[in-house]
Amino acid sequence: MTTADLSATELLAAFEKGEISPVQATQDALDRIEEHNAAVNAFTLVDADSALAAARQSAERWQAGAPCGPLDGVPTSIKDILLTKGWPTTRGSFVAAQPEPFDVDGPPVARVREAGAVLLGKVTTPEYAWKGVTDSPRWGVTTNPWDPTKTAGGSSGGSSAAVGLGMGALSLGTDAGGSVRIPAAFTGTVAHKSTYGRVAHHPGSPFGTLAHVGPMTRTALDAALLLDVIAGFDARDPWLLDAPPRSFAEQATEGVAGLRIAVSPTLGFVDVHPEVRAAFEAAAEVFARLGATVERADPGFADCVDPFHVLWFAGAAKCLEPYSAEQRSRMDPALVEIAEIGAGYSATDFLGAMAVRNEMGSLMGAFHADYDLLLTPTLPIPAFEGGLETPSGSGRWTSWTPFTYPFNMTQQPAASVPCGFAEGLPVGLQIVGPRHADGRVLAAAHAYERATPHHEQVPTLLR
Repeated sequence: MTTADLSATELLAAFEKGEISPVQATQDALDRIEEHNAAVNAFTLVDADSALAAARQSAERWQAGAPCGPLDGVPTSIKDILLTKGWPTTRGSFVAAQPEPFDVDGPPVARVREAGAVLLGKVTTPEYAWKGVTDSPRWGVTTNPWDPTKTAGGSSGGSSAAVGLGMGALSLGTDAGGSVRIPAAFTGTVAHKSTYGRVAHHPGSPFGTLAHVGPMTRTALDAALLLDVIAGFDARDPWLLDAPPRSFAEQATEGVAGLRIAVSPTLGFVDVHPEVRAAFEAAAEVFARLGATVERADPGFADCVDPFHVLWFAGAAKCLEPYSAEQRSRMDPALVEIAEIGAGYSATDFLGAMAVRNEMGSLMGAFHADYDLLLTPTLPIPAFEGGLETPSGSGRWTSWTPFTYPFNMTQQPAASVPCGFAEGLPVGLQIVGPRHADGRVLAAAHAYERATPHHEQVPTLLR
């Protein structure tokens, strides 16, 4: 065991006591990258020199008793969708060259840098983060720390593989249809998609208000710690919410006693792998033991995949709008395919899909008047073969992610935490809260973690 196996919360406590140096923590994370990145293909860029220089500066601040912020010295990675000062942002593409100058940080990157995090490098995404697995023409396939023949999920698969292997305790991901929760479920890690507008995003995603920025970690407390940092103000995002009234890290310790929690194994329409279902049912029972009132209840909406596709494919069309036929020939063919479909939608089609979002949001608002939280599986299946968009090799990624994209439609907070195994691979529990209840979601995630051993399991590559 090295410092790479410690959570950010543990690292910060050790820095404060002088037991560990940020230099040691950074070097151990870099060693993990050197040892394991070839197996999983998580990083597109590693800047060891700048990371170690930042770690030395952090060590000096800790020695002086003057850390510059709540993440001072913690090794962190950034999804290659978010702008990073001094580094390129390739978006997983040969042709989507970054038009913005390299001297600009996106809002969440700026917040973690200001908080003292040591930035290790950029991690993989599919082209324009468009699908629920992580492979791209530019960077290839990102695979799973539990079985490198399987997918890590996506689109934030690089982030989940990195934190799962101790290649940095923290990572910033994005989620417009499940893209932090999907890879967290497949890799046995933790992710939180915050309420839309909680975390500033710039430039705005071509997928519009489906897209959220979220923390990816190994523990719920770390996710709360990182969310506290990235929820800071940035004038570049016109949709940003007011500052939260209380720290998410503080709220995360409050437990679930007295809460009324709805349990929905299928949302009323999903076929679930029997081992996933068994792990989920066992997880639901834990909340009753923790003092919550647990009841079976489906939210009552039908599968919203068709209106989601209208919004998603239209977003893809916007992504590819600047590119010529020659440029598109060097892009992910499936992305080009859905972009061409999206370009054919009318304004009425788009507004019809938005009307479904409104209806779902109203329905979920009423649902949460009765229930403080909703539990579902994060995914209905365990991880499948790497390099495929679907287990069958045909169709779209939305065919196997019916639990995640609905809550991008409704803009609600949702976390995924590990809750067991199916076919020897990790399974995720999704915890969904009403809008603005990010702290409650993280409290439930942390309470569940403390009551179960699943987050302590070690990926196969580290054994």
